[in-house]
Amino acid sequence: MKKIRVSVVGATGYAGKELIKLLIRHPRVELIHLTSSSYHGKTITEVYPEFLNKVDRKLIDFDPRLLSRDSDLIFTALSHTVSLEVIPELFQEREELRIIDLSADYRLKDFLVYQEWYKKEHSPESKELLRKVVYGLPELYASKIKHSSFIANPGCYPTSVILGIAPLLKYHLVKKEGIIIDSKSGTTGAGRNLSFDLHFSECNENFKAYKIIGHNHIPEIEQELSFIYFGKKNLEKDKTITVSFTPHLLPLNRGILSTCYLTLKEVQEEGEILKIYNQFYHQAPFVRIFEPPALPELKFISETNYCDIGFRVDKRIKQIKVISAIDNLVKGAAGQAVQNMNIMYNFPETCGLEF
Repeated sequence: MKKIRVSVVGATGYAGKELIKLLIRHPRVELIHLTSSSYHGKTITEVYPEFLNKVDRKLIDFDPRLLSRDSDLIFTALSHTVSLEVIPELFQEREELRIIDLSADYRLKDFLVYQEWYKKEHSPESKELLRKVVYGLPELYASKIKHSSFIANPGCYPTSVILGIAPLLKYHLVKKEGIIIDSKSGTTGAGRNLSFDLHFSECNENFKAYKIIGHNHIPEIEQELSFIYFGKKNLEKDKTITVSFTPHLLPLNRGILSTCYLTLKEVQEEGEILKIYNQFYHQAPFVRIFEPPALPELKFISETNYCDIGFRVDKRIKQIKVISAIDNLVKGAAGQAVQNMNIMYNFPETCGLEF
C-alpha cells in the first residue's frame, strides 16, 4: 500500500502534537519532517516523552526547500499571522504541493476583513492564494476539498457553531437576526504560549468569560453563516449575518460546548426538525444528532472527531436552542485536518480517525 509523505510545520504546539498522535497510526501516512522554531535540534520525545518508542524524529527549523522536496502534503500548525509568511514560500518551492493550514490566516475570503481583525496585511502572493484556498469544513464542502491542493482548516469555535446551526439557516427555518452564541472552551484552545490568565491557579476551580467583544473567530462564523443563508453567488455586503458571540474558559484541558439561540420563523415540532438535521448530515460520519430531549455533553466527544448536536424548541418564545459539542484539539483542529487529508486523497473519510 503506497503511503503519502507528510510533514508537520509547528509540531510542538497542542494542535501539532495532536496531529502527530493521529498521523503515526494512520495506515496511509509516512511521517517525514517535524519542525519547531522553539525546540529545533531536540527530538520530539524530549518535548513530549509520551512519543517514546513511537516517533523517532529530530525537530528541525523551517526549511521550505527541504520540506517541499520531501513531502506530498504539509500541515502548517502555526500561530495566526505566521502562516501568512510561511505558506507562500512553500508553494513557491513546489506549486503542486498540498497544504492544510490550521491557522486563521486563509479562512477569511476578504483580505481587508482579515487585516481589520488580525492587524496583518496579505502580501500580493498571499492574496493570490486566497483565490485557490478552500474552507475545510468537510460536512459542507467535501466536493471542493476533494479537488483542492490548499485547505484552510476551520477554527474550533466556528466548527462547533456552524455545524450546530447550518441546517436551520440553509432551509431558512430561523430568522437571520438576533443569533446569540454562548461557547465554553477548555484551556488548550489558547495554545502553549505562556499567559498569566492560563496559569493553573487562575483557571482551576474557576469559570469566566473572556474577549466578549471582538473575538477573532467572529468574522469566520459570520462569513460562513452568511454563505449558508444567502448562498455565495447571491451574497452582497448588505446581505450578511451578524452574531452575538461570547466565549468562556472552562477549567478543563479540552472540549468546546456551544449553546446557540435562534428565533424560529414558525414554531416547528421537534420531530420535524430532527428529520431535517438527520437528512442534512446523513452522509457525515462525524456528526451525531441527539433526539430531543437528549443533549450532548463534553465527555461524550473527548478525544474523538465527533461533533455532537442536540436541540430543544421553546414554543413559548418561538426559540430554538442548539447545543453542539466537539473536542477542540480533534474535530476543532488536528482531527478535522486529517479528515480533510482523507478527502483530498480519496481515502475513507474515517481512516485513522476511528476511536
